[in-house]
Amino acid sequence: MCQGFIVLFSLLSLLFGYDEAEIVFAGDAMMHKAQIEAARQNNGSYDFNEYFSEIDGYIGSADYAVVNLETPVSAPPHTGYPCFNAPEQYIDALADAGFDLFLTANNHTLDRRDRGLVSTIENLDKRNLDHIGTYKDSEERSSAMPFIKTINNIKVAFMNYTYGTNGIAPGNKVKVDYIDRKLIKNDIEAARSAGAEYIIACIHWGNEYQMLPSAEQKSLAQFMRDNGVDAIIGGHPHVIQPIEITDGDSKLLTVYSLGNFISNMKTKDTRGGALVKIRLTRGDDNKVRLTDASYRLVFTEPATSTHNFRLKWVDNSTDYRAKAFSDSARAIFNKHNKNITEDIPGHLSRILQTAN
Repeated sequence: MCQGFIVLFSLLSLLFGYDEAEIVFAGDAMMHKAQIEAARQNNGSYDFNEYFSEIDGYIGSADYAVVNLETPVSAPPHTGYPCFNAPEQYIDALADAGFDLFLTANNHTLDRRDRGLVSTIENLDKRNLDHIGTYKDSEERSSAMPFIKTINNIKVAFMNYTYGTNGIAPGNKVKVDYIDRKLIKNDIEAARSAGAEYIIACIHWGNEYQMLPSAEQKSLAQFMRDNGVDAIIGGHPHVIQPIEITDGDSKLLTVYSLGNFISNMKTKDTRGGALVKIRLTRGDDNKVRLTDASYRLVFTEPATSTHNFRLKWVDNSTDYRAKAFSDSARAIFNKHNKNITEDIPGHLSRILQTAN
């Protein structure tokens, strides 16, 4: 009977347009020296699989999952801060955890100069993984953009931009999508013309370690919303920043910063971040809308003699520092979030206060 109901619901969805898609977003996937050393095996390979064992079910259950790859992935030597370069196995672990789209436009994308940018793209391509933000040349960007993914019959466009690349300029051929209002506007228009029903801008911006958005972030967010972006997903500050959903029929989502996904950063607010899940639904009028949004807090437990670095749901972590991180993050979210739900594993969803 249950199977028959599922078939019936699927047929009704096709007939009446009730397409739905769930998308998960993660913050900055870093690769510090301690992470490299802890993952190195005796045979010279690297093993990152323990990283995501607690949370991969949540990521994999989404129809599409997005992560900011904040490191080049190229040939040795593999290095941490200030010039990152991760082993290829890092991509494998992220993909095995369920990530589908890798964002590569961030301030560390040129840490290994043009060669590292190209190698990162090639390592993603040979695994048939989606990626946006950096390109081998102008022709590759022209063929890749607008990037529109059909997810359960919903055409979703993704864009990715960065404020800079730590003062390292790209060479004559490679392309990095920097924050440029004219470029962003043109990309939005191209996505709509190509049939995008929902547009998501993933953007590397803001001031590091500041838990509230800057005036510049707010201005740029308003510009993007005014020009047709439906959702904004931010990263770079390495700490969480508020999440807002506008009232009314067209609910526009702004995540100012997801914070760190996984890293070896050590201050209280940099030890974790948020995962955001959204649901898009096609209504009776055939318009795609945001119909649900929630987030979960994650905490990075550093490697010990018995385990590698690993992500934990913050309330499941036995690390004494997890509570300090969650208390600080929840204080910001309780005060400044608007129309967003915290999804706590094993508990009823926790509805946060709406900002006045």
